[in-house]
Amino acid sequence: MADHPPSKDDELAGTEQPFVQHLVELRDRLLYSIYGIIVALILLAIWPGPDGLIDFIATPIKHHMPPGAKLIAVGVFSPFIVPLKVLAMAAVLFALPWIMYQLWAFVAPGLYSHEKKFALPLIFFGSALAYSGIAFVQLFVLERMFGFIQNFTPASVAATPDISSYVEAILSLYIAFGLAFQVPIVVILLVRLGIVEIDKLKAFRGYFIVLAFVIAAVVTPPDVLSQISLAVPMVLLYEIGIIAAGWFQKNAQKSEQEQAESEKSSS
Repeated sequence: MADHPPSKDDELAGTEQPFVQHLVELRDRLLYSIYGIIVALILLAIWPGPDGLIDFIATPIKHHMPPGAKLIAVGVFSPFIVPLKVLAMAAVLFALPWIMYQLWAFVAPGLYSHEKKFALPLIFFGSALAYSGIAFVQLFVLERMFGFIQNFTPASVAATPDISSYVEAILSLYIAFGLAFQVPIVVILLVRLGIVEIDKLKAFRGYFIVLAFVIAAVVTPPDVLSQISLAVPMVLLYEIGIIAAGWFQKNAQKSEQEQAESEKSSS
């Protein structure tokens, strides 16, 4: 974080580390993150296993397929590659809090105490928002999107999608919604770093609504339902971000004033 209250005694003074030591620390944090993903891979491979994961993510489309129909594997290596891809995707999501913690542990030594109070909840808030976006896709968007699409399927056509293309489609939606749900984090950082004022964000509200629908039209499938399902939450999260930014800003100012007063009284 860029700003910090002036102080005669800088709490970070003397804590600087050589560049090589920073690289070693970065390597260690990356290795810890990889170890966490490997542990998640092993746990998920044991239960529910690749079959269970595929059954779970395929639930929304199965509701709109003919009774007894199954997803097909067109590619020669699809029966082997797709379960591994799904398992890896689930492992990264499962280990996301651990990965975010490693990111926090890497940057924490270079932060002031008041910045740590701000950054730590922001990191875990971002993880929660990413999970919320993915859950929103799985539990709400997919089933309604496939139901909308299947209504246009001619009666003479059997809707039996390829598992590989299906996994790629929902993976892109997971990423799109997971990133789109980070709007409050972006808004809070813009305000906290002094790049944009809250009043300007409020004035930009109308433009953001248009921008949200443009982004939704680009990153989602070409159906109106999925586009609205992404654009509307982005607009709501933008408003939440403005409210949260005001709250963070008010608390940061209060903390800085209290710290400045304590420094004056101690000097």
